[in-house]
Parts: sequence; C-alpha cells; structure tokens
Amino acid sequence: MANEIDTGNSARKAWMSLIASAPEEVMMALWGAMDNRPSFDWLRVPEVGGVMVRGRMGGTGAPFNVGEMTVTRCSLVLGDGTVGHGYIQGRSKPKAEAAALIDALMQTEAAALVQRDVLKPLADQVAQTKSNRAAKAAATKVEFFTMVRGED
Repeated sequence: MANEIDTGNSARKAWMSLIASAPEEVMMALWGAMDNRPSFDWLRVPEVGGVMVRGRMGGTGAPFNVGEMTVTRCSLVLGDGTVGHGYIQGRSKPKAEAAALIDALMQTEAAALVQRDVLKPLADQVAQTKSNRAAKAAATKVEFFTMVRGED
C-alpha cells in the first residue's frame, strides 16, 4: 500500500527522537487535540532520572563524558498487547506518558492518524524553529578578508 506508515526500527528511532527533544508545550498541545486515546496498563510508571551524555571530539575522537542530563522514562502496554516506551528530556511525566502512548499507537492501525495529527505538525514546527534560528545566526555572520599589502 502506498499510504502505509513505516514502523521499522529506523522510523521508530526517528519519531522517538522527535518526541524526546520536541518542545513540551507544542507536543502536548498537538497530543491534547487527539481524540479516542486508548486505555493502557503501566509496565513502568513515569520516573525521573539522569543519564551521562558522552561526546567525541570531531565526531571520531576518543569518547569523553560531557555531563549529565535529566530524563523521564516510562513504558506501557495497550489493550491489544502493543508496548510503547517514552524517554524524554526533562522532568515532565505527562510528556513521557504521551510519548509512550504515541510510540505504542504508531505501531498499530492508528499510525496514520497519529502521524498526520501529531508527528507531522511537530516535525514542521521543529524544522521552522531551526530555520528561524539559522536565519538569525546568518544575519550576524561577519566575513573577514585580508588584502595583500605588497610588502615582503
């Protein structure tokens, strides 16, 4: 089918990444407009913790610890047995719950609806924010040049 939503590992990684780092107010507004939220049981209630963020110099150097970041995680199971996980930046338990529900729903026949009503507008908003930030930074760019003075 041409309209079928990709739910493979790479697609799942993409939507979970989008949800995890999206601004809470934007994501929760989009999620709040969704109707017919399914019932679920908790596998792991939302809990706040910390993770160590690691980096590499130039993307290829030796790994080093950058610092800690606060995350909230949870897991749930829908009535049909579909499991959803939510890992988000920050301390928002409602956002973690919404992330887990979105993850679970994206693995069901409701994926197209969630994609259209939540993920696509959220991705558009994040892209617009990045574009605005890049344009603002580009406006402050300074070009330096050196003139040859003819002296040796």
